[in-house]
Amino acid sequence: MYPTELVYTAEHEWARREADGSVTIGITAHAQDALGDVVYVELPKVGASLSAGETFGVVESVKSVSDLYAPCDGEVVAINETLRKDASQINSAPYGGGWICRVMPSNPGQLASLMTAEAYAAHVAAEAH
Repeated sequence: MYPTELVYTAEHEWARREADGSVTIGITAHAQDALGDVVYVELPKVGASLSAGETFGVVESVKSVSDLYAPCDGEVVAINETLRKDASQINSAPYGGGWICRVMPSNPGQLASLMTAEAYAAHVAAEAH
């Protein structure tokens, strides 16, 4: 149901470690489904410092506004510029073209504390009740 190569936060972000050591961050299919049609994404600035659990941006949909929370500490090394013109990429490809930013983690071990796909699925199911 959720990609097993990713790790997940309780706030519905996903993280994927890349070959260069950076971490790509996005929101889950569950989150984008709950938000509805995404119309705007406030992206962090390249060079910005993120702290795990702190907000780093906003996703706006036709239904609501939702904060984005950093899954780890680190420095933003890339942002998905495509989202500036086409925020709907988050809806159509939340695990692909809808990624939000890449961070060079200052403490890569933090990712080990995030949820596996199986644990995240259980978290989503528990929230639904």
